[in-house]
Amino acid sequence: MSKKRSPVLGLKSYLWEIAHTIMGMDTAKRFDRIVAILIQLQSKRIVKAQELADRFDVSLRTIYRDIRTLEASGVPIVSEAGVGYTIMEGYRLPPVMFTREEAGSFVAAEKLMQKFTDKSLGAYYESAMYKLKSVLRGKEKDWVETLESQVSIVPGQVLFNEKVPNALEILFESIAERKQVFLRYESLREETPSERRIEPVGLFHENGFWYILGYCHLRADYRHFRTDRIHRIARTSLDFMLEHGTIDEHRKKREEVSKTKVKILVDKSIAKYIRNQSKYYGLISEEVKGKEVEMTFMTTDLENGFARWYLMFGDYAKIVEPKALKERVADILKKSQSMLTG
Repeated sequence: MSKKRSPVLGLKSYLWEIAHTIMGMDTAKRFDRIVAILIQLQSKRIVKAQELADRFDVSLRTIYRDIRTLEASGVPIVSEAGVGYTIMEGYRLPPVMFTREEAGSFVAAEKLMQKFTDKSLGAYYESAMYKLKSVLRGKEKDWVETLESQVSIVPGQVLFNEKVPNALEILFESIAERKQVFLRYESLREETPSERRIEPVGLFHENGFWYILGYCHLRADYRHFRTDRIHRIARTSLDFMLEHGTIDEHRKKREEVSKTKVKILVDKSIAKYIRNQSKYYGLISEEVKGKEVEMTFMTTDLENGFARWYLMFGDYAKIVEPKALKERVADILKKSQSMLTG
């Protein structure tokens, strides 16, 4: 008489049973990798062998062997040369069981989603969390519930215009479906918001703000848009007109533009407080020199970005080079002084 498997048996337990009854596994480490591969195959429509090899830091030959093991275990994997692997449509596995630590990580993710995304995505994530929690065992449920009431996150800046509660939802949809979006956007260089049609390439969170990188039809070029300056966003039925590549490719090009070398001496007592922001402004090295720290930067925006940031702590710092930065800071201070006395 065959053993009847419980319908709520965890995925890992299910695979462990297959592994032992069909062929066995040589090491626990390999077994864990194969489980992780199967989960990744379920998470995407197509997964490339090189992607798996890079994630697990193993050779392509090892990945091919692991895929054959899954196939021998009864998992219907479809492979296509030069494309990747996918699991046959309609194949279903027992529910995934989470460890206590994995369940605990949901708490941080939920708090971040509530505070660092717009209201629309936050609500969707809350709904997804109820589904995730529903598969937890009793002890894990209690563990997560205890953590939830003891974790609080307060963002340092306003990330979204309250009048635009679904900006990220529309942008995600636009990127996935390759549809243009309409923006009413307030640029720092304009007195009133302008109307734009953009093709969003991607989104990134940097220096405390969400940014959209997109092709702007008004400017006929790629531009960055800060989400808190969006006054209105709307879907359109217009398809993308261009092929944009990935956001990583675009940001890499941005890093390759002309940069200016900057050296400043900062009081030790202040250096530790500006270290995180320093990376955003192009910090490449720092060296302690007595009671000061010499910080070296390669910046793309000497005139405004770097000069104005420097003024935040300028009474505790000294510009070593270049001369252009000294002149720009002096010019800003001079104009500020005239505003105070005028």
